[in-house]
Amino acid sequence: MEEEEQLRPFMFLMTYMLLKRRRDINDAHIQRRTEIQRRIRHRQYFFQRQRRMLMMMIAGGIRSNVRIRTRPWTTTRSTDWWERVVMTEFQPSDWLDKFRMSRETFFYLCDKLRPRLARQDTSFRLALPVEKRVAVALWRLASNIEYRTISTLFGVGKSTVCRCVRDMCHAIVALLSAVYLRTPNEQELEDSAQLFLSHWGFPHCAAAIATLHTAIITPSSNASDYANPAGWLSVLSQVAVSGRGQFWDVCASFPGGTDPADILQNSSLWATAADGGLSPSPPPIFMGKPLRYVLLGEACYPLQSWLMKAYPEEKGRRANHTTLTEPQRLFNRRLTRALRVSEEALSRLRARWQCLSKRNDCGLDVVPTMILACCILHNMCESHGDAFKAEWQVEVAEAESPQPSHKPLISTNMDQSHAEDIRRLFCDSFEQQSD
Repeated sequence: MEEEEQLRPFMFLMTYMLLKRRRDINDAHIQRRTEIQRRIRHRQYFFQRQRRMLMMMIAGGIRSNVRIRTRPWTTTRSTDWWERVVMTEFQPSDWLDKFRMSRETFFYLCDKLRPRLARQDTSFRLALPVEKRVAVALWRLASNIEYRTISTLFGVGKSTVCRCVRDMCHAIVALLSAVYLRTPNEQELEDSAQLFLSHWGFPHCAAAIATLHTAIITPSSNASDYANPAGWLSVLSQVAVSGRGQFWDVCASFPGGTDPADILQNSSLWATAADGGLSPSPPPIFMGKPLRYVLLGEACYPLQSWLMKAYPEEKGRRANHTTLTEPQRLFNRRLTRALRVSEEALSRLRARWQCLSKRNDCGLDVVPTMILACCILHNMCESHGDAFKAEWQVEVAEAESPQPSHKPLISTNMDQSHAEDIRRLFCDSFEQQSD
């Protein structure tokens, strides 16, 4: 009995181990059987798919006139809206409201972009026409509405809308920059200087420099760098505007917290202007002296021989600034008035292309190209004489956040003593005119 009692725990242990081993073997058999069945189903699906593709290719080769349309492209109802309503029933006011340009300018743009945007039809689906690709992208730039809304409107997928916007912006920058966004020639410089004198009362000036903040969604990294002086996230752009209100130079892609003076100093505009590239050769005469044309800038920019900015205003008793003389005050008033050309140009730009006035939900790899494309489209519409509706500016003024103001830049090592002499020369000119 004692031996049986001693052997009983051992028997229980052996019985448990044998049952567990048997259960493990059964589970392994079940898993192996399940895996074999899964592989068989997968292989059957693969062969069926290959068979269907082969039959479609054979049918496409036999009946080449038959086109197979897949879901991400157009549907019959949406195609009817585009082909019948837009292409045949849209009035001139409709083209202007929806695409921000006339019908003639729209088709001119399509012809210019066709080498980069044209796609070939295949046996499986019809490629979107260039006109429809451009229309989808312009609708997005003009309204900044969601991709989902545009997708439903044009009968294309959301990814197709995103691709149309990206492709068109890159095509505009690649093909039209040399025409609508370039350094002006001597005749254009003289025309711009004449417009600044006749319309804004500032002589010997070729362009005005300003900044543009475009609101963005929170970036995945370094979000604090994009916080501008007003506290919201943005991409900062530097623009040079001619007397006609068109853009000559645009530097985009900078975080909203960047100092405008740093952007200017590291831009090609700085090197071009410093070398006299924005003035005829030989320099024209001003106040009896040969002097290159100057540019006008806000208080956040450094004073240079080719860049004029206002005299610092006195702010309270504790301010270190000296009291301005009457000629200096007159200079500030004339310069402030002349800077309105850049303010109005940026206002028209944001009103026409509202993707720049509302928060832009595109990625940071797309936003700079989109800004450049909008500036080029602005110049193209202005050059073609397309109408601009004041109600667009009212819509933007009600919806967008005010543009941030930058801190004035006090005298720095970038300032030149010769620049102060030139600014006094303008003061003397304004004083003579007022006498």
